[in-house]
Amino acid sequence: MPFLGLLYIVSFLDRVNVGLAALSMNKELGFSNAVYGLGAGIFFIGYFIMEIPGNLIMAKVGARLWIARILLTWGIISGLTALVATPIQFYLVRFLLGVAEASFFPGIIYYLSTWCRSEDQAKAVAFFMMSLPVCNNVAAPLSTYLLGIDWMGWSGWRWLFILEALPAVLLGLITPFYLTNKPSEATWLKEEERNWLVNTLNKEQEAIRRRRKYSVLQAFADRDILILSAIYFLWVCGFYGITLFLPILVKSLSVSISNQKVGLLIMVPYIFGFLAMYFVGRHSDKTGERRWHTFLGMIMTAVGLGGSVLFSNISIFISMFFFTVAVMGVYSSFGPFWAIPSSFLTSSAAAGAIAMINSIGNLGGFVGPYAMGCIRDATGSFEGGIVFLVVCLLLAALFLVLLKKVGKSYECAVIKVEVK
Repeated sequence: MPFLGLLYIVSFLDRVNVGLAALSMNKELGFSNAVYGLGAGIFFIGYFIMEIPGNLIMAKVGARLWIARILLTWGIISGLTALVATPIQFYLVRFLLGVAEASFFPGIIYYLSTWCRSEDQAKAVAFFMMSLPVCNNVAAPLSTYLLGIDWMGWSGWRWLFILEALPAVLLGLITPFYLTNKPSEATWLKEEERNWLVNTLNKEQEAIRRRRKYSVLQAFADRDILILSAIYFLWVCGFYGITLFLPILVKSLSVSISNQKVGLLIMVPYIFGFLAMYFVGRHSDKTGERRWHTFLGMIMTAVGLGGSVLFSNISIFISMFFFTVAVMGVYSSFGPFWAIPSSFLTSSAAAGAIAMINSIGNLGGFVGPYAMGCIRDATGSFEGGIVFLVVCLLLAALFLVLLKKVGKSYECAVIKVEVK
């Protein structure tokens, strides 16, 4: 788990450091907010194209080799972002970065489902995804520091992309030798521990198969999988709208805030987001409830963003409070949400469905930032863009109510069948 968390920190760093680089890059290259928003979001078009095929390949060849391949290719491409000079080059390198990284996140979610009991999955996902706020807390001061350097005639934002890409390449070389594909191959477990885990997971999978065995195509057409895809799309609109524009939003609160101060300020929301992920994921597993934990997180995010608009003129501290509420809400929902698909799917059906949810959902990562940039350029304010994100999050919360295969009673049925 710590190693997977480290991989996700590096993954997310290479995905979102463009938000901090934009503090200097946009001015130097003459990029408008719309150009930046399109470039930041086009990552998810490439991501969408390769998501499902990549996850199905990983289910066949194993996590060890496939994740190593992902790390190496995205590290190289992320470093190449330092060479961009025009909008077209920016769009191209971001698109290719999405292609390279596709299937990493859903691959890890599926991988965790092959190692964890259903009652532990929200906690496991939350532990893994706690890397996100950790990443932002590392990235914010580090990246804004790098923005201030000027080596060999290259601006700091170019060195930011180069230096922050190196860990991905190094970890890509280590992964094949460190990661274990499945519990039965875990020589670092005692024999009785390994046998207990394998037998317990097999019993849970068999209990799910007895209720209904899904093929990959059936999983793609399942009503709840389609609804989960729509929920994740709307949710990710809000998530990346916040994440990729938060440095710019904070910078806009006062003309006296330096880039380095922005880096320190945005650490605060992510510290609280880290704590929210841990406690909500833990409580979700303890109660066996998924839907309402996710629902409340999305409502909390909408309230935080809405408050940042309504009270933006009072003080920077009030704005930062509401940004913190929004970040806590959007991060706390991840653990319970990603425990839902594997509660009623098995094997390759789960791998394919998780990839489908993530690939469709991550198109929201294109829509959210692009809408924020376009609305900002059209209106001269971020308020309209934030209202758009609030509407997306409220709709996502509403769709959660429509799910049928989710909830404490449904998930507990798996455990009861196994015990019997």
